[in-house]
Parts: sequence; structure tokens; C-alpha cells
Amino acid sequence: MRRPVVCLSVLIVLTLSAFAQAKHPFTFEDMMKLRRVGEPEVSPDGKWVIFSVVDVDLEANTKTPHIWIVPTAGGQEREIITDQDADRPRWAPDGKRFALISTKELGSQVWVADFDGSAGTVTATRRLTTIATEAGGELWSPDGKNILFTSDVYPECDGQRDELKCNAEKLEEHEKSKVRALVFDHLLYRHWNAYKEGKRTHIFMIGLVGFDKNPKPPLHQFYTDLTPGDYDAPVFSLGGQDNYTFSPDGQEICYTSNHDKNPAASTNNDLWIVPAVWAVGFTGELGGEDRTKTVPPGLTKNITADNPASDSTPLYSPDGRYIAYRAQQRPGYESDRFRLMLYDRKTGEKKNLTEDFDRWVGSYVWETDSQRIDFTAEKEGSAPIYSISISGELMGVARGYNDDLVATPDGKHLLFSGMTLQAPTEIFQAAAAKNVVVNCAFSGGQKHPLENCFQNPHPLTGLNEVLLSGIEMSPLESFWFTGAHGDRVEGFEVKPPYFDANKKYPVKFLIHGGPQGAWGDDWSYRWNPELFAASGYVVIMINFHGSTGYGQKFIDAINGDWGGAPFEDLMKGLDYAEEHYGFIDKTRECALGASYGGYMANWILGHTDRFKCIVSHDGMFNAESAWGTTEELWFNDWEFKGTPYDNRAMYEKWSPHQYAKNFKTPTLVIHGQRDYRLDVSEGLQLFTTLQMEGVPSKMLYFPDEGHWVMKPQNSQLWCKTVNDWVDQWTKEQGTKDQATK
Repeated sequence: MRRPVVCLSVLIVLTLSAFAQAKHPFTFEDMMKLRRVGEPEVSPDGKWVIFSVVDVDLEANTKTPHIWIVPTAGGQEREIITDQDADRPRWAPDGKRFALISTKELGSQVWVADFDGSAGTVTATRRLTTIATEAGGELWSPDGKNILFTSDVYPECDGQRDELKCNAEKLEEHEKSKVRALVFDHLLYRHWNAYKEGKRTHIFMIGLVGFDKNPKPPLHQFYTDLTPGDYDAPVFSLGGQDNYTFSPDGQEICYTSNHDKNPAASTNNDLWIVPAVWAVGFTGELGGEDRTKTVPPGLTKNITADNPASDSTPLYSPDGRYIAYRAQQRPGYESDRFRLMLYDRKTGEKKNLTEDFDRWVGSYVWETDSQRIDFTAEKEGSAPIYSISISGELMGVARGYNDDLVATPDGKHLLFSGMTLQAPTEIFQAAAAKNVVVNCAFSGGQKHPLENCFQNPHPLTGLNEVLLSGIEMSPLESFWFTGAHGDRVEGFEVKPPYFDANKKYPVKFLIHGGPQGAWGDDWSYRWNPELFAASGYVVIMINFHGSTGYGQKFIDAINGDWGGAPFEDLMKGLDYAEEHYGFIDKTRECALGASYGGYMANWILGHTDRFKCIVSHDGMFNAESAWGTTEELWFNDWEFKGTPYDNRAMYEKWSPHQYAKNFKTPTLVIHGQRDYRLDVSEGLQLFTTLQMEGVPSKMLYFPDEGHWVMKPQNSQLWCKTVNDWVDQWTKEQGTKDQATK
């Protein structure tokens, strides 16, 4: 009678073994198949969550956003707009429609989708804007009668009755001209990956009066330019929370703008308020031309003029009493601590809610009762959610690496995006702070430690579960060691798939950028540790001095010491890993980094021969020339404590090019033509030097990329070139070849 049981046991073991074998190492093609989930938006009735999902078509070399929906009570996610690209969904206050951005007609424009709340379906979509300079960043007014959006326009057209026509004509003239020359008369003439071409970002408002009755195409429209002038309003942003918002009564807008004379050397973003006026809507007449009205400058007010550092991301409390925002205190330092501030609209008083909280405040949201604010903050490789009352009481809310917070209308839950090293963003849910404060923050009159309050959030979406279930990945593992200045420093390790502790593995030593950034339990589509490990490598990463999530003192330690404490941390961290992990083959290690990581790769090139190869992507090579070719001058001025002509010794001391005679390690150089943070000349100088010194080297040049490689097929080439280079010098044959030279 035991025989069938034995057979069944064997069958189970064999089945589990076959299932394990069915999994495969992570590939670049897998990564391109993953759906990229955007931030959640909860419907006014609390029943639905809409969000964007970007699909990548590697063969077509495209990334296309679509809009999906999921019930807040849980259930199957589904796509609800299938016949056009659709991004950034934002609910109308009545929940019967939502706005979105689409390029289906006339470039990027604001569209409105009609929504059936009982079925959770879209019944129609219609284009709202027709602006020649295109539209983005749409936002509903609280009464549903107006929509804000941003557009890059020519400030010399401000105030003209035919401002839109003026902008359209100037744009057409530029596009048709066979002359591509530009004339500059101030700095910040280019930013990140594009030339400004004389345009500024402004906030516009369009009324929806008569929109529902209009046939297609839309009739004659009126727009209001709320932020005229030769300034960007809102300021440039690489993502994250909006830098503009409506007051709850819809009568006012608060936005972020920098009016300093030289914004290239200034971080003095201020908060400005302006009345939300003159949005007329549609005239009901066919033909004619659209018109724009401009808010007179005298109606705007700077409410943070007393702070010479950055103030940004304003958000009104639901009751309208306060404006919350993030602020820094040291002018010119973009990596000063981000504090959560309150501005009292009645008294004008400002209050720092997180003065005693030594971490950066990230994205945040008001709870519905206007008594608490929930926010994310980096902490030792994670980004938990915290909550603070307007009186200053702080508590933990949810573990994980989180972002994009939104409160449900009933105030009972928070929705947010969350990720890990092993899975990209999905939407999660947790109880709001006011629902856990009695059970978590207090017990018998005693306050619990902050970390004891954290919940484990549960997922609301799982768009990538099936694909990820077939991939073999290793978790992120943390280790600590004594680094520079005797401080505790954290490092991370990722093992390769099908890890065998009895084998020896080569190492990919990844160096993060910033430098005020950090490795952690989060996902990346550019520098993905799981993808680096997948081809049989141990991945080691160190959060050196300057990294975020360990307190502001630790961050500040890198200022004026770029090649000092961080280099010491990196070498000691790798020493620790080699000593404690016997499966590491220290004779087969490659160092790879981008941005500051590229700088450090260049610094390593001149200061140690311990690596078999180096990959330097968009790194600073010559500190002096980098100062003269970058756009955000405040960064170099702060980090090197002045300009090259008033503190040349600092630039010379920490410039990798000064140590070119020490270069020996085979190096792959990567740079993009449109990288204006670290100009392509930095990469060209490095490659030229390597070739002149006879160092084995190769350069991968992207004429159509900036600081990041974004296009799918470019990313594919990047990944193959980098991995082939590392394999060439660190796999068994590469090691043997090196030994014979």
C-alpha cells in the first residue's frame, strides 16, 4: 500500500523540479515585454482606479501609453481606451469623465473621455485643445468647469490678442526655415536633452462651457495664459509630483517658478499664487481663430520670497486652510534636505513639519480630513510611507519602495505605486494613517518605535505576474561594513540565477549616479541589477558617502570630496564582499557606472588596477571643461565649491583626466550627443586619451540620446555592447587572455 504514495511523492518532486527548470534567467527581451504601470488616480466615488500603462514594441522601436482601470475593491485590470495612445488620466470632479493626453491628432493635446461608472467603460473620447505648441500636464478645476495644461510658448507673444496665432506662426517659421542657427542672450539656453529655442513653459487654462454641445471639430476656443513672462512656470521637472495645483474652491492656482536673473546658477524656485480667471470656454461659432487672454503680472504673488533656496510641489489642504510644499534651506544646493512645509493662507505663517526628521520628503498627499499628510522618504535602500499630523506627530504607514500617493475619497485607504528589485511598479493599497494610529502609534500611553507602525501593503494590480513567474531572479541582500571616517556604510549583493555556493563567479561592480542617489530594493529599466546578474555574475553595489537614505550629514560628506570618501567606501565595500563571500572570484571583476558613476569609473581608472575592465557611461572626465559645457551650473559650483577660475585647485584635485598616465584598464566609453548635463565632449576626451595611451578601449556613441538611453533598440544595443565588453574581459577566456599579455 505504500508504493503508490512513493510514486506520488516522486511525481511531485519531479513536477516541482520541472517547474523550477522551466524558469529562465532574465533577458533584455523579457524586460521590454514588461508593462510599465503609472501612478494611480482614484475616482470621486472611490470605486475605480485609472492609471497609464506603457507598452514597449521592440521591433517597432516604440513606447506607447494606454489607460487601464481596476476596481478599488479588487478585481481584474483591463484596458479601457484601445483605439489611441492615452496617458496621464485625471478624473473630472463628477467622475463622469476624465482628461488625458494623446498624440492622436495635432501632436500632444488634451482629450476628454466620457466614462460609464456602472460598467467601468469609456463611451467616447474627444479632443479638447488645438494649440499649435501642444499641451501636456492637464488638471481639472474642482468645479469641473476648467482644465489647466502646460505648453512651451514664445514669451514675446504674451499679451497679444492673437497670442496663439503668434505662437503658431513663430513655430511654423522655425520648422520651415532652412537655417538652424540659434541666438542666445542668457544661460540655461539648453536643458537636460533639448535646446530651449526661445520658448518658455507656461500654464494655460481652458473653459469647458459649451464643450459637450460642440460637434467635431471643436469650435472657437478661448485660453487663459496664467503664467506669462520670460520664465518657466512651472519649472522644469524630470517627473514626480506636479509643480502646480488648484485651490479647493477653484479660485486660485499655486505654481513653482524661478525668477532669478541667472537660473542656470540658481535653485531659488519659489511658490507663486495667481487667481484662476477668465476661462470662457467655447463660443459656439464655427470658424474664426482661437483667442488667449493673459493674466496681468500684478495679480501674481510670491509667497516664499523669504527663502533663497528651493520651494516646490505645492498642494492645498482639502479644507483650503493650508498649502503644503517641499523646501530646502541652502541656496544653490540641489541635494539639501527636502523638508515638508505648511503655509497658512490666513496668517501667512510658515511651519516646518519635518525639522527633526533627518530624511528627504518625497511625494506626499493630504489625508481627507486635512489633519495629516502622508509622504514617502528614502531609508537605507527602501522608501517607506510615513504620516505626520499638522501638529507634528510622526508615524509609519507602509513598508516597501513606494511613490505616487493618493488618498481614497472616504479617507480610509492610501493607494500608491510600489516596486522591488525583482518586480517593476504595480499599484498597492494600505490603510490610511488615521485608521491605524490607535492600534499602531500608541499602546498603554506609550508611543511605539516608528518602524513598528509599518504595514505590509497588498497589491491592487499584477500586470506582470505571469511573465515574472517564469523568470529566475535572486533577491537583494544587504551587508554593512566600516567605510570612510569610520562610518557604517551599506552595500548590496545580487546573486546570479541558479546560484551555486561552491562555484566561483565574476563580479559586476555597479556604481550609482547622482552622486546624491542610492541603490535599493527598487526597479530600473536602465541599470537593472537583475539583468546584470542574469548572465552568471554576482552584482555588488555600495551606497557610499553622498548616498541618500542615511541622513543629511552622510549626503553632505561628498561635497568637495568626490574622489575621496566615496572611493574609499567603494574599495572597502568590495574588499568586504571578497572577504565574506567565498563564491566571488576577485580576479574577474568589472566596474560599471553612469553619470557620477561614470565619473567614479574614470577616477577608478586612474587610481587602481584591481578591475579587469571598466564601463564609463556619460561620466565627467575633465572637471573644468564639464563646468563650461553643462547647463545646471549650480551643481558644479556647489560640489566643487566655486567656479574653475575662483577655485581651480578643487577642480584639478578631483578631475580624472589629471591621472591619465595611470590608465591601464580596458574601458568601454558610452555617451549621448544630447546629454547636456555632461556634454558628449567628456566622453570623447576620455576615449581619445585611452587611445593615445594605448589602453584597450571602445566607444559607443548615441547621436539621438541624452543622459539616459531611452529608445528600445538603442537600449538593446547598449545592453549587448556592455555585456559583451564585460564578458570579453571577465569570463574565463578573457581572464586567460589577460594573463598572457
